[in-house]
Amino acid sequence: MILSPGDAKEITDRLLARSKADVCIVKLEGSDSSNLRFARGNATTDGAISKLSVRVESHFGKRSGAAEMSGRDADALAEAVARSEEIARLAPENPELMPPLGTQSYDPGAGYDASTAAIRTARLAADAKPIIAAAEDRRVDVAGYAVAQQNFTAVATSAGLFAHEPRTAAEFTMTARNRAGTWSGWAGVGETRFGRLDMERIGQRAIDKGAHDVAPVTLDPGKYTVILEPSAVSDLVGWMFWYMGARFADEGRSFFSRKGGGNRIGDKLFADGVTITSDPADPLAPEPTFDDEGLPRHRTVWVEAGMLKNLEYPRFWADKTGHAPIASPRGFVMAGGSASVDDMVRDTDRGVLVTRLWYIRMLDPQKLVLTGLTRDGNFLIENGRIAGPVNNFRFNESPVAVLANVLALGPSERTRGGEIEDTLAAAPTLLAKDFTFSSRSDAI
Repeated sequence: MILSPGDAKEITDRLLARSKADVCIVKLEGSDSSNLRFARGNATTDGAISKLSVRVESHFGKRSGAAEMSGRDADALAEAVARSEEIARLAPENPELMPPLGTQSYDPGAGYDASTAAIRTARLAADAKPIIAAAEDRRVDVAGYAVAQQNFTAVATSAGLFAHEPRTAAEFTMTARNRAGTWSGWAGVGETRFGRLDMERIGQRAIDKGAHDVAPVTLDPGKYTVILEPSAVSDLVGWMFWYMGARFADEGRSFFSRKGGGNRIGDKLFADGVTITSDPADPLAPEPTFDDEGLPRHRTVWVEAGMLKNLEYPRFWADKTGHAPIASPRGFVMAGGSASVDDMVRDTDRGVLVTRLWYIRMLDPQKLVLTGLTRDGNFLIENGRIAGPVNNFRFNESPVAVLANVLALGPSERTRGGEIEDTLAAAPTLLAKDFTFSSRSDAI
């Protein structure tokens, strides 16, 4: 369910007026989406989903409680206010609880597209039809998912804040598998504008990767030169962002901690070509204009020419350290270069091209070492050419090390990570040395 600023404010005003707490914070989130799934030559499901969620948070001094509900039934909304107050009265005090934000000013966002909001399932089905036909011609089995949606977020507080932002999203992902069941390929992109989502091109990439009938070569684990495609890069960078909190660093609990105290802002940690930004107004990957508290997001340079420039500063830690608050990013752009994938392959004597990663988990937060698996399209590179499919691997590697070992970058493009689905990402294909594959994986 999509609410206009006026309709959203009518609900938040009503809930704030009912509150008996010292502080009341109301958050509304709604969406309307159309989706299509297909497999083995036919559509399997399609649907339209409309949702509205309401969250009420109440504070009594340093005690807080929250309640959530779906829809806009008046009695249920009133119950959410009462329940949040009941929980708050029973909660222990939180010495780090911050007062609510008052009126804020927000940068213009680039995350809404009216034509995307108008997309329905019939259009998704029409765009999927040539992909299904192409898969049949290449004798591969495919499974795909396409969705177009509009959504909104509104935050209001008893201190006078009201923020509202509409956004749109479009996504297409597809897996292609040879009919012997021995090999698969994948491609996927998440966008804010459906008009930029070239489903046929994305589907063709998956088909090209999956249409290999030869058995994958068995390669031993070890350190290899790798070509990581944008999806894999975005997952590694996205995981790194989750551990880029200033508090963790200042307290000596992260890779970004400086020996002796403080953090490593200003240190050269990555290769010269690595620059990462987030910006609500960047049309390539526009993050939301405010966070869950209503804190404004502004263009932020996180890494510039290999140097760490910023860390996330939540409001409590910013207040404690005298730093301006910096919201966590919900979208990022890793700047690219001019190298093509063909260039990278030619420059590689022996290595592995990796399509995507999955099931990533943290091994060592202080060293920022992750473990995970490759999936749906590893290819062996020998003597400057693609030699053919190669087995999947488990990796144990740090995104910091990967970004420090970059040898070449392709152009940055919109992608979709498998592990950071709620984060908009634009990333390049990159060539890096000394990537650690720790063991083989039997999955295809």
